[in-house]
Amino acid sequence: MSEIAKLAARIFKAASGKDRFIVAVAGPPGAGKSTVAEELAALLHESSSVVVPMDGFHFDDIVLDARGLRSRKGSPETFDAAGFAALLERIRRREPDIAIPIFDRGMELSRAAAGIIAGDTRFILVEGNYLLLDEDPWRKLAPLFDLTVFLDVPRFELERRLLQRWHDHGKSDEDARAWVASNDMPNVDRVLGGSRTADIALRN
Repeated sequence: MSEIAKLAARIFKAASGKDRFIVAVAGPPGAGKSTVAEELAALLHESSSVVVPMDGFHFDDIVLDARGLRSRKGSPETFDAAGFAALLERIRRREPDIAIPIFDRGMELSRAAAGIIAGDTRFILVEGNYLLLDEDPWRKLAPLFDLTVFLDVPRFELERRLLQRWHDHGKSDEDARAWVASNDMPNVDRVLGGSRTADIALRN
C-alpha cells in the first residue's frame, strides 16, 4: 500500500461518524501539496471530497505593488489570511454551495468563485504553505482542522524542485536562481522553522 493510500485509510478511520472532516495538507513551497491533495481526493472519492487551495487568497499584484510586497509574493504577508479563515469557518458550518477562489498560475492571479463546495461534501482537503504557521494571524486556523498533515521534503530537494518550476514557467536560469534565492527559499525556511507539529508527517 502506498503512503498516500495509507493516509487516505487513516483519514477514513478518523472521520468515522462525521458528516464533514477537514484535513490540512501543509508544507513548504515545492513540497507537492497540491499533488498529494488531488491524489487523496481521488482515493477518498471525488464525489465526496474537494481540494481547497490556500493560494486562491493571494493578493493581486496591484495590491502587492501598492504595499511594496511584489518582490515577496508568496510570503505570508501577501495573502488575505482573514478572508481565508472566514472561508474555512463557513466550510466548518457546512453552509450550502460555498464558492472558493482558485489561483491560476498561468495568469498569475486568483479567479473568484472558480469552485463550489456543496453542503454535503464530506472531506475537505485544504492545502497551503502556512496552514500550520505558528504566527498570527495564521495560528488562528488551528481549531478549524480535524487532522493536519505536513509534507516532509529535504531542503535541497525543495530548492531543486522550485528551480525546475520556474524553468518550466519560462524563466531563464539566472532569473530562476535569483527568484528562488531571494523569495522562495526564505519562504521555505519560514515554514520549516515556524510551523507547528502536524498530526502526521508524510515523507514526499
